[in-house]
Amino acid sequence: MPRKPKRTCSYPGCAELTDGRYCDKHQKQADSYYNKYERDPGTRKRYDRSWKRIRDRYIAEYPLCEECQKAGRLTPAEEVHHIIPLSKGGTNEDGNLMSLCTRCHSSITAREGERWARR
Repeated sequence: MPRKPKRTCSYPGCAELTDGRYCDKHQKQADSYYNKYERDPGTRKRYDRSWKRIRDRYIAEYPLCEECQKAGRLTPAEEVHHIIPLSKGGTNEDGNLMSLCTRCHSSITAREGERWARR
C-alpha cells in the first residue's frame, strides 16, 4: 500500500519533513506544553513514575495493539489506555487497561472527547 507523503512540521519556522503533525524535536515541546498548561493538574498527579512502571509492564506483557488484533492486523502497541478513565473512577488494574498503537489510542480518545473536549 502506498504511504502518505511526508509534510512539513507545523512548528513555526521548521522545515523538517515528518509523518505526523510535528517533527520529533517539536513533538516533545508540544507534548510538554500540553502537559504543563492544558492538562488538568489532577491528571498530572495520576501519571507519575508508578504509572510508567505499570505501563511498561503491561506493554511487555501485551506487545500488540488489541484493537488492531480484533481487525486482523498485527501492530506493535505503543500506548496503554484506561478503558474506564481514572477521572471517572477507573483503576490501573489489568482488567481496565488495553495496549494500543498510537492511531487506535488517538481515535478512541477523540471519540470519548477527553483531550480535545471543548472548554
